Amino acid sequence: MSKFVVRFARDETGATAIEYGLIAGLIALVLVAALTTLGPKVAGTFNKVASKMP
Repeated sequence: MSKFVVRFARDETGATAIEYGLIAGLIALVLVAALTTLGPKVAGTFNKVASKMP
């Protein structure tokens, strides 16, 4: 039983997948925050351009 516990403690095969998942989550959070902040400004710019077109 102790061999199993030692081998389980040293096994790092799932660590990379968890790290990639955390990085992807952080990127998604940054994108949502950026789009929430910039969304109205971009929409205002498009509306201004659309109103100037004939």
